[in-house]
Amino acid sequence: MENAGTAGGARRAAKWRFMISPPWLAWHAFAVVAFWGMFWLGDWQLHRALAGNALSWAYTFEWPIFALMGAVFWAKTIRDEIRIRSGQVTAPPGSDTLGLPGGATGPDKSTMAGSTSAEIEVYDPELAAYNAYLARLNRKAESRGR
Repeated sequence: MENAGTAGGARRAAKWRFMISPPWLAWHAFAVVAFWGMFWLGDWQLHRALAGNALSWAYTFEWPIFALMGAVFWAKTIRDEIRIRSGQVTAPPGSDTLGLPGGATGPDKSTMAGSTSAEIEVYDPELAAYNAYLARLNRKAESRGR
């Protein structure tokens, strides 16, 4: 019985082990420095606003919001990587899941995948017809000099 619990714990630990790799440590360090840097900028703007700079009031609230958005992005990249590594989601073929977050590329190796759900775009004739229609409208507008 004890052996089964140890094996499950080892699997759980292996699922998190990627977080101490050098690229991920760099990502964590960047996230922490950026988070505190944005809070520092918000504090700096607060002091400028209290000194009479009215425009700084907006920045006083924007910088902490940016910091929180960065923290949410950081947490979501970790969550997505864990989901890929635990097999809940499959990574796109040919993607690099061992690099920094967002290392996954599309089939042509130049575009970012739209999400980690690894859904491959299927040819949609209706969408292709609509895109052709928009292209015709664009050509017509360009020919008229608008």
